[in-house]
Amino acid sequence: MAIITLSTDLGVQDYLVGAIKGQLLSENKSVQLIDITHHLIQTNYPHAAYSCSSAFKYFPEQTIHIVLLDIYSAKDLKILVAVFNNQIIICPDNGILTLITQTKPELIFSLSTKKENTFLQITQTIAKAVGNIIIKKPLNEIGITENNIVERSALKPTIGNNWIEGQILFVDNFENVIINITKEVFDNECRDRKFKIHFKRNETINTIQHNYASVHETEKVAFFNSAGYLEIAINKGNIAGLFGLNSYNENMNQHAAAMQNKWFYQTVQIIFED
Repeated sequence: MAIITLSTDLGVQDYLVGAIKGQLLSENKSVQLIDITHHLIQTNYPHAAYSCSSAFKYFPEQTIHIVLLDIYSAKDLKILVAVFNNQIIICPDNGILTLITQTKPELIFSLSTKKENTFLQITQTIAKAVGNIIIKKPLNEIGITENNIVERSALKPTIGNNWIEGQILFVDNFENVIINITKEVFDNECRDRKFKIHFKRNETINTIQHNYASVHETEKVAFFNSAGYLEIAINKGNIAGLFGLNSYNENMNQHAAAMQNKWFYQTVQIIFED
């Protein structure tokens, strides 16, 4: 049975997700449809890439991942079909592919569609392609070989002699904060030195724990989550709301936020002591 995942920015308030699932099932009734999330944020590509890549790696080979994010943003609408790690990713050509894979996949094809098409006409094209993939039709017969795609680079932390500055990738439903500093990067820079994690001016954490339960309720905690990224939180609390932490957005106007008495902090710094 073919496995198909859906990751979209559509939300779940209307009929669109259900309609897309109907299109996919109409092409092949035996597929297994799995929702990753329907709450991707159109303007936050790093968050979308984090959510997708963190989930995709747990799926078996030949899984088909459909990512529908900011689908009309590209000047020329193209839907890409890429092979990566023996899985297939289908997404718009707006840079999200290389953010998810962190490289340019060797096999990329594009589907024939038009920007004036309605959303469900575009997803019908995707559903038809998925049906052909399931029956093992060669990808070069399903789409056109594509080399010229939009590429985006992953948001990387800035590293100095005794510090790392990372950006907030994601604030989850519990308002815990995920930062684009991986355990590998931290270990390479830490080298058993003491450190302080700084956020919102003078707020600090100076210990890496195992998880939320490592500290008492209402205490701040930092640990590396299941995806390998630094996470800061308050056990049974709301660290993002309490300290004004927000997902990194290059277009956020800090002056405008301040005028509304809402300071948003989008970066977190780790200072090492020699």
